[in-house]
Amino acid sequence: MNDESAETPEAVIAEPAWVHHAVWWRLYPLGFVGSYPPPQTGAPGPGERRLRRIIAWLDHAVELGASGIALGPIFTAATHGYDTLDHFAIDPRLGDEHDFDALVSQAHRRGLRIQLDGVFNHVSRDHRLAQAALRDGPAGQAAGWFRTVGSSERVELATFEGHQQLVALNHDNPEVQAHVVQVMRHWLDRGADSWRLDAAYAVPTAFWAQALPAVRATHPDVWFEAEVLHGDYAAFVRDSTADATTQYELWKAIWSSIDDRNFHELDWALRRHNAMLAGFVPATFIGNHDVTRIATQIADTRHLPHAIVLLTMLGGTPGVYAGDEFALEGVKEHRPGGDDAIRPEFPAHGPGLPAGNQPIHRLYQHLIGLRRRHPWLHHARSTTLHLDNQQYLIRMTHDADHLDVALNLADHPLQLTQNARILAADPETGHDSGQVGPHGWAVFVGSDGAGHR
Repeated sequence: MNDESAETPEAVIAEPAWVHHAVWWRLYPLGFVGSYPPPQTGAPGPGERRLRRIIAWLDHAVELGASGIALGPIFTAATHGYDTLDHFAIDPRLGDEHDFDALVSQAHRRGLRIQLDGVFNHVSRDHRLAQAALRDGPAGQAAGWFRTVGSSERVELATFEGHQQLVALNHDNPEVQAHVVQVMRHWLDRGADSWRLDAAYAVPTAFWAQALPAVRATHPDVWFEAEVLHGDYAAFVRDSTADATTQYELWKAIWSSIDDRNFHELDWALRRHNAMLAGFVPATFIGNHDVTRIATQIADTRHLPHAIVLLTMLGGTPGVYAGDEFALEGVKEHRPGGDDAIRPEFPAHGPGLPAGNQPIHRLYQHLIGLRRRHPWLHHARSTTLHLDNQQYLIRMTHDADHLDVALNLADHPLQLTQNARILAADPETGHDSGQVGPHGWAVFVGSDGAGHR
C-alpha cells in the first residue's frame, strides 16, 4: 500500500468548485496559428487576426471532453511570447483585444473556460521600463522595477536563468506587485477564468501570497496554476496561496517508468502524489509546450495508451497538450529554435484527423468521458494492489468511490481482481478470463477486498 511520505500543506486549499470537473486543452497560441517562428513568407500582420483561428478548434476541444482552453502567452512580446513587452495588449501577430473578446465569447458559449499565461517573473530586455532603467541608471525611477547585479554606478539587470533577453522583475517593489495584480484583474474582467503563473518557482512565495489574495478579493472564482519544476510542491502551495503546482515529478515518473519498464519508479512518485492530494490538487500532464511529445518520449507505441490512462485516471487537474490526442511527435532540444518541433502550426480551419491517429483520438475521448462521469477522480488517491517491474495494479479511491487500473508492459497476461467489471480496456489485447493481455491495460471496478489474484 502506498504511504504518504511527501510534505503536506497545513490546510487544504479551497479551490473553486468548477475546477473539480476541469480538463484543460492546452496550446501555445503563437505556434498554433503560425505566428512564431515567423513563416518564410513573412510575419503575419494585425489584419490577419490569427487568434481567431483557435475558434475553429473549440468544437474539437468540446468533443475531446475538455472543459477549458489553456492558452500560452498572447500578450505583446518580442519573439516567443515569454519576453513580454506589454501585459495590457494582445500581440499584434495574433490580433487585438477584439479578437480576444471573440475567442472568449465563443469559448464561454460552449461552456469552455479560458486560462491565460502570466509571465510575471521577467520581461523582455526591450520592454520600455527595462530600456528606461538602462538609459537613466540607478537614480532613475525605472531601475527599481528590476533586480540588478554588479556595481551601483550603473544598472546591470539580472536575467532569468542566464537568458540575456529576459530581465528579472524586482518583486520586493510594491509597484511591481500592484502592476501584476492590475494585469490579472484586467484580463479577468475581460473574461478570463484562470491564470497559469509562468516560472512561479523563481518568484518569492511572499510576493504571490500578497498578490493572489488581492486578485481573489475581486475575482473569487479564479484558479491559479503555478509552474514549479521541482522541490517541495506542498510547501510552495502553502506559502504562495496558489491553488496548484505543475506536477513535473509525476510527469517524469509516468513516461520514464513506462519507457524503462520499471513501475517501481511510478509507485514511488504516486506515494508523494497521494501526500500532495491531502492538501491540494496538482495540475497533471503528460505533455506541454516545454517537453518532448509523449508519443516520441515512449519508444514502444504499444505503451502510449498506458500514459493516457494514467493522465485521465489519476487524481489531479489534467491537461492535454494540443496535438497529443493525435499522437503528434516532436523532440524538445536545448538550443535556439529547439522548441519549434513541439510547437507546430495547426490547420487554420479546424481539425483534420489523419486516419492513423484515430485510435489515440478515440482513446482520449473515451477516457476523458469516463473521468467526467467519475468527477471524484479529481481528488482520488491510489493504493497499490500489485506491483512488479512490468505490471501494475492500483486502486483509485475517494470516500466511498473506487475503481481499479491495470497496466501491463509484459509479454504475459496480468490477472485482475475477482469479479472485475470492465469500464474501459485495450481493444487490441482484450481482457478475457479475468486478465489483461500482454502490453494491455484496463480500467475496471474490482471487488472491495479481493485484491490481485
